[in-house]
Amino acid sequence: MADLDGTSLTAALRALGDVLAARGYASDLVVVGGAALLLRGTVSRPTKDGDIVGERLPDGSIGRLDHLPPELARAALDVARAYGLADDWLNLGPASLLDGPLPEGFEERLSLVEFGALRLWIAGRKDLIALKLWAAADRWPAPGRHLADLEALAPTTDELRGAAAWTRLRDPSPGYRELLEAVLGRFGADEADDDAGR
Repeated sequence: MADLDGTSLTAALRALGDVLAARGYASDLVVVGGAALLLRGTVSRPTKDGDIVGERLPDGSIGRLDHLPPELARAALDVARAYGLADDWLNLGPASLLDGPLPEGFEERLSLVEFGALRLWIAGRKDLIALKLWAAADRWPAPGRHLADLEALAPTTDELRGAAAWTRLRDPSPGYRELLEAVLGRFGADEADDDAGR
């Protein structure tokens, strides 16, 4: 199945928005991961999918989705078949982020990208740094896309420290902390005992 670069991702999302509009349906989704980085223009590497955290509710909060709504799932599958994408190119892989605290202010930093009836709320730079640091540390010492994405975000030492504090909320284990310190060391940073996510 084809991967998605910036051009093909935009085309697929635009097609999805058109299909939803034609069927009288609209959707507001919160996006993280490689798709968010591509839509922000931070990276050019392809991604396999669009990672959806949940739906953005009218009050600005993020609602948990246990599965994609049927209308959205059908439309996404139709787009997948038309564009040669994996059936799950739009998925709820990161939905478990809502099981614990998001970085403080996550919802306020979302930025909107509209594809007709499909409205995508893209995670902010600060939040993508936190998520990518967590993923890179979790997979350390294996190099990979999460570390490369974190390098592309070019975080400052203070941004890394704030991100590190948040990741320790998600995984307070001593083993994780050792991995985290190794990744921070790669950036010439260390931890600070500040409040998580601030």
